[in-house]
Amino acid sequence: MSVYILSFVLFLVGLYGVITRRNLIKIVISLSIMEFSIFMILVLVGYIDNGLAPIVDPASGGQIYVDPLPQAMVLTAIVIGLATTSMLMAIAIRLYRKYKTFDIRELKNLRG
Repeated sequence: MSVYILSFVLFLVGLYGVITRRNLIKIVISLSIMEFSIFMILVLVGYIDNGLAPIVDPASGGQIYVDPLPQAMVLTAIVIGLATTSMLMAIAIRLYRKYKTFDIRELKNLRG
């Protein structure tokens, strides 16, 4: 149960970083922290104490198997998260090259 609480606290740390920081790079890192905490929660949902890999053997009866669906979802989400993070970093670099700043406040003032 404490691991769930730690995952939630990690999510809140990332949310705090997204809300309070004005640097684009720090915001992207905070989003990655939030994403990692969601991955942890999804893996914890599928975890079972003393569970075996879901390779069903008809000879063995009464075994407890781990659910593979959350693990597969996390693997897919990691790939999507990596693509999203790289796209956000590319946008941040393009904004820096054009405006010479990562500060969101200054980017808001540069309309036009």
